[in-house]
Amino acid sequence: MIQLRHLLSASDLDRGTAVEVLDTAATMAATQARQIKKLPPLRGRTVVNLFFEDSTRTRISFETAAKRLSADVINFSPKGSSVSKGESLKDTVLTLGAMGTDAIVVRHAASGAPHRLAHSGWTDAAVVNAGDGTHEHPTQALLDAFTIRRHLAGGGGDLAGLTVAIVGDVLHSRVARSNVSLLTTLGARVTLVAPPTLLPVGVDTWTCAHSYDLDRTIDELRPDALMMLRVQHERMSAAGGGFFPSPAEYQREYGLDAPRLARLGREAIVLHPGPMNRGLEITSAAADGHRSVVVEQVANGVAVRMAVLYLAMTGKETP
Repeated sequence: MIQLRHLLSASDLDRGTAVEVLDTAATMAATQARQIKKLPPLRGRTVVNLFFEDSTRTRISFETAAKRLSADVINFSPKGSSVSKGESLKDTVLTLGAMGTDAIVVRHAASGAPHRLAHSGWTDAAVVNAGDGTHEHPTQALLDAFTIRRHLAGGGGDLAGLTVAIVGDVLHSRVARSNVSLLTTLGARVTLVAPPTLLPVGVDTWTCAHSYDLDRTIDELRPDALMMLRVQHERMSAAGGGFFPSPAEYQREYGLDAPRLARLGREAIVLHPGPMNRGLEITSAAADGHRSVVVEQVANGVAVRMAVLYLAMTGKETP
């Protein structure tokens, strides 16, 4: 039996635990092919989606996952709540706790907010990080690993021997940070590809390689999986911009287009955490082509989040 009281960071998972989470997700995914998709294990439990940042895929995915496990779901948004009147995170959580909350799925602009929540003593609920600032997004990394495993590792075990290139706006990407941690834990070899201005300070200490040249990476590394990251204009604008000369130059040097797509290995797959900037980091031909698993990532996200909520709220290994 694994212990998954909270999921705050991909680094919370050692290789054995990560594989067990992915195995549980595979079991959950199998149940979603049935006519009746709902399962009973979280009946009578309450999950709060505490989202202080806008989200479509992640919030709806967690909501769907909780409902498929028969939990009651409360969706919280700061707009129209007491947060807009200045209420603190602490008082919001204490209020929700008084109403009876078993798990809190939190997305927050401040890096470290889920960790603070989990270890503050404000709540006894399980806490799942749904993205905090530019820090981490562990369930996105899990669904990415799950997707890669299904296509390239026969659907089971770890990712030993596979190569993954993560391309684009690494500096602002919590997805990249979580994926580097989890994919390397699972045995994959990861290379980050970005202009120097979009790689974080200290990247040399990360458990991965890095490159400034996408074409060279494709030709020499021959990655099994190519993960394109969204260019996060909103964070760049807040920081004053100037991270690359122009969208056209970025697309020319780091965008996934038809010629680069054609040079990938025959079995290679293309991932993107969404939402996509079509025509910038990825063309429509790449996003919609036969190598793309972008839509599948969304479907797999439900199964993975079902597994995480199930394990965190019951402490059991299999449904």
